[in-house]
Amino acid sequence: MTTEHDIYAGTADTAEGKVFTVTGQDWDSITEGLGDYDDVTGERVVVNMGPQHPSTHGVLRLILELEGETVTEARCGIGYLHTGIEKNMEYRSWVQGVTFCTRMDYLAPFYNEMTYVLGVERLLGIDDDVPEKAQVMRVLLMELNRISSHLVCIATGGMEIGALTVMTIGFRERELVLDLFELITGLRMNHAFIRPGGVAQDLPPGALDEIRSFVALMKKRLPEYADLCNANPIFKGRLEGVGHLDLAGCLALGLTGPVLRSTGYPWDLRKTQPYCGYETYDFDVQTWDTADSYGRFRVRLAEMWESLRIVEQAADRLANLEGAPVMVADKKIAWPSQLAVGSDGLGNSLDHIRHIMGESMEALIHHFKLVTEGFRVPPGQAYVPIESPRGELGAHVVSDGGTRPFRAHFRDPSFTNLQATSVMSEGGMVADVIVAIASIDPVMGGVDR
Repeated sequence: MTTEHDIYAGTADTAEGKVFTVTGQDWDSITEGLGDYDDVTGERVVVNMGPQHPSTHGVLRLILELEGETVTEARCGIGYLHTGIEKNMEYRSWVQGVTFCTRMDYLAPFYNEMTYVLGVERLLGIDDDVPEKAQVMRVLLMELNRISSHLVCIATGGMEIGALTVMTIGFRERELVLDLFELITGLRMNHAFIRPGGVAQDLPPGALDEIRSFVALMKKRLPEYADLCNANPIFKGRLEGVGHLDLAGCLALGLTGPVLRSTGYPWDLRKTQPYCGYETYDFDVQTWDTADSYGRFRVRLAEMWESLRIVEQAADRLANLEGAPVMVADKKIAWPSQLAVGSDGLGNSLDHIRHIMGESMEALIHHFKLVTEGFRVPPGQAYVPIESPRGELGAHVVSDGGTRPFRAHFRDPSFTNLQATSVMSEGGMVADVIVAIASIDPVMGGVDR
């Protein structure tokens, strides 16, 4: 179909029609290919968008059938990431499982850790034994994570439709959240900070001041997004009425999160099935009533304000819990390391090392077995869903009474919500496919577990 042959992005005649592979270059290559035909009326064109296309939010392949600019059929091709996270967790201890699942939805790592840990704690029967400070810290980190995740969604979605200022300021604010994560956990991503029984360590000195400064700054920065987008005629023209999916469609497909709430249905697990003490925080479930991409944008923008409210409340509570424990008291479960900042950075407390190495043989044996083998979890199974930035995220954990998960399977909202791609895209224009996918906000790390 073209004079030049490209082994990576060529065209071919198939029994189904002409097939093109779009790799992020101009659409000129496709129009030139069609230009060789005098009459393309009724010609069905199949376009492979992805998995390396920059607007497919990771390694997602979209198979689009087009008639002119109109999408007649859209299908998702997934499975290109192949992380094998769920299977790998069967060969690690219960605590080590946190380091695997935190890498699934890499934009919301604390939520992956949280749902898994809640399941383990339910199997252990220690739901009510987790210290209050640990629960408050978990809520604080999750709501900061919700803000950072929504910022990436809005930033990348803006970039894909040419709103580059939205992209630059979105990542500007996200960097501030990652700085807070680094201050609290030592890492910007893949934290493995939330552990069965509590969290890995206490807040470092000065953390609450940095958190309050961030909240104050975000209250000045968030209105910029509203000023740039809310009433922008170009922005609204690209999003309003695009990717429409009503409440009945969302319920039929099992969609949750901002996609569901954009239909006006206030389903939020933090309110309907509270966990981690969310019922004690003052916040509102944000909804919109347009059931389209614009509504999902407005829901996410409003949710960041609510997350700031929760972060402020959590920070106030932590100020009154100075010196309180952050790990369950049961030493047969509590991760044994007592971390402290030394002259060389982050390391084990010298008092803890002195105790297990020079004072108590039993403490050394216990430390060794807990780190190398791990604790045993009673036989059973548990599923504890939580409200991630993309919707209902749940971990189904199964124990056979050993020191490793017999099975761990995650209900990731990106995987479920991706079902809506076809119904949101078919009948619309090619350009609208990008907007519809961005409004779903899928993260392929969570899809290809």
